[in-house]
Amino acid sequence: MDYAKMRAIAEDLTAYAERLEGSWNVEIGPSGPFLAMMSPSKRHEGTVRRIRNQLNEQLPATHPGYICENGPEIEHPEIGRMRRPDALVIPEDVLDEAGLAVDATQVLAVIEIVSPSNPENAYGEKLTEYPAMGIGLYMIVDPRTGTIEVHSDPCGDRYRQKAPYIFGDTVALGPWSVETSGFRRYGKPGDQMP
Repeated sequence: MDYAKMRAIAEDLTAYAERLEGSWNVEIGPSGPFLAMMSPSKRHEGTVRRIRNQLNEQLPATHPGYICENGPEIEHPEIGRMRRPDALVIPEDVLDEAGLAVDATQVLAVIEIVSPSNPENAYGEKLTEYPAMGIGLYMIVDPRTGTIEVHSDPCGDRYRQKAPYIFGDTVALGPWSVETSGFRRYGKPGDQMP
């Protein structure tokens, strides 16, 4: 199926999702458009907020006019993909444009917080799709293990560079740094976390 047809289906699914209870996400993956329920945990959302806040403090100095946000999908029609990362670095003015998705060529970095129910999404498909989209930096934060990977230097459908970190490190994400001492691992209800 060509991308225009998949995109039309994705738009129909988005309209349908707006009538459903809960929070839903529409993406276009290897097998086409799909609708997935989003139910991120508080720790997931707390990690996204911490990253977004830190990057937004640094972006005016390194990339004026850019912001780190969560929400918009990114798309690359040539490879037939539309994904919704947990956070991304984009020009602020694209949020005023009509439509669902941001052109992948405008994205400087994407951040994914690994889901306990679907970890292969961050480490599998997205790890090949983001470099294929030409996205220069991809940070994977894994609260299951307390680890972080920063992938850079895209070449085809892979990144040439991978830098590993653990929670508590100061992570180099391109020209920015992310302090991770406030990141929390997933735990069972009632667990005491520092």
